[in-house]
Amino acid sequence: MSTQDNRAHDIATPHGVSRRNFIATAAGVGAAVTIVPRHVLGRGLQAPSDLVNVAVVGVSGMGASNTRAVMSQNITALCDVDTALLDARLARWSEEAAPVGAAAARGGAGRQGTPAWPAWKDWGTTQAQQAANARFPADDPAANLQKFVGAASRIRKYQDYRVMFEQQKDIDAVIIATPDHMHAVIASAAMDLGKHVYVQKPMAWCVSEARHLARRAAETKVQAQCGNQRHSADENRRGVDYITSGVVGDVTQVHVWTNRPIWPQGIPRPTVATPADTRRGLISQQAVMQAGASTLAPTTAPPSTLAWDLFLGVAPVVEYSPIYHPFNWRGWVDWGQGALGDMGAHLIDFPVWSLDLDLPTAVETTSTPFNELTFPLATMTHYDFPAKGRRPAVRMTWYDGGFMPPTPEELDGDARLVTSGGILYIGTKGKLLCNEGMPPRLLPSTLHNSTGAPKETLARVPHQAHEMNWIRSIKGQDTLSSPFSYAAHLHEIMLLGLVSLRAKSKIHYDAANMRVTNNANANQYLTREYRDGWRS
Repeated sequence: MSTQDNRAHDIATPHGVSRRNFIATAAGVGAAVTIVPRHVLGRGLQAPSDLVNVAVVGVSGMGASNTRAVMSQNITALCDVDTALLDARLARWSEEAAPVGAAAARGGAGRQGTPAWPAWKDWGTTQAQQAANARFPADDPAANLQKFVGAASRIRKYQDYRVMFEQQKDIDAVIIATPDHMHAVIASAAMDLGKHVYVQKPMAWCVSEARHLARRAAETKVQAQCGNQRHSADENRRGVDYITSGVVGDVTQVHVWTNRPIWPQGIPRPTVATPADTRRGLISQQAVMQAGASTLAPTTAPPSTLAWDLFLGVAPVVEYSPIYHPFNWRGWVDWGQGALGDMGAHLIDFPVWSLDLDLPTAVETTSTPFNELTFPLATMTHYDFPAKGRRPAVRMTWYDGGFMPPTPEELDGDARLVTSGGILYIGTKGKLLCNEGMPPRLLPSTLHNSTGAPKETLARVPHQAHEMNWIRSIKGQDTLSSPFSYAAHLHEIMLLGLVSLRAKSKIHYDAANMRVTNNANANQYLTREYRDGWRS
């Protein structure tokens, strides 16, 4: 779609200032102002001019969670290629808004149900987080949901985001929570129209898309946030504070792991179910897997509620199978990025941030068998980062699918590496363990307890609310937690692991020229050729 003149889309506000121009100006100069003062309306009420008009593309899964988190704003449009999913989500929200049995919205990114490790002291919520929380009142999820449901009949629904952008001119900001392969093209179209964007992780399917998004965000000057919400969590920022304090010395190794995938991978593409030929008494592993996929989820016509061609979007045409949609697309190379794409933006984030890692010079991924259609059952990736300033070179190793790093000798009793995921930093003076769902802990426990909590050098995000941080940044009241200028760099590192996987070789990377120098064939995986009819 071509960029349209936003002046024609402005909605008049008092004093002759357009609402759209007010929001854009406030964001650009960092001004925290309102057009209709709150005291005029009464305590606790919010002026309509304070609200951001938000559209959501992809309302199932994380899209639903992101929508719940911004229901204090004005949700003006919902778009999903599957109208059944959209309608089911609206119905569920209506049920949750009922006075009895209302479900709580997803809270902040803080820990819940932290396992007890008696040998390690727990420092509690940081003072920086408490100060950040005091800057803004906490949202009332139940009240916000009631307001949303009460206004739901006025929300316009779409299947095609391009139609939404063409027909609806009151949209200020867009949440994009589609399958990974459509993140960049939708976000780019939104930014071209001057709309602020919140893009679920991974923000891009390939390296060139990540770089393009960062460039367009800078050019259009919109508020562009990546949806790696753990970036806004107090305990995660405390982990960064530990590393930058120097308490573990020079970090030379980092181990990062996850229990993903929790969806099918390493399987063939399903076809029409046919009986296996057993006459010779020999059935190959591939035949068993093919029969399983094709029997459980044979190719068929898509449901009438699903616009399958819109789901495919920029990707190649394949026949519909229920194994692909609505969740298992993550494991398929055409649409997802596997376990690394799902969790790398959360977990790799903190070593990149705390160690100020540049792009790697070499990357090597090894895996269980890879058929080039779905990602393998398990992978291990080595990233080599050059020395920088006084910091030595760093090797970071990623594990998924059950692969795990060795257990540190400093752990004993009930203390262990949590299998769901975590980060282990190896320094010259000690180690730092960031188990998923737990506070960061120095190893050994004597170092942890004698050191105390680290100096709080990083600012904290009010209420650890990643989506509302984006909203407040649009209004000029805050600074983005995970802007595209940072997130694109993080994603390029992450995606290079998949380039090595697909190239089936170690790669040496020339970051300045976005080029693999030792395997020319690998360069095709840094970018993507879009299907005809879709803008590149």
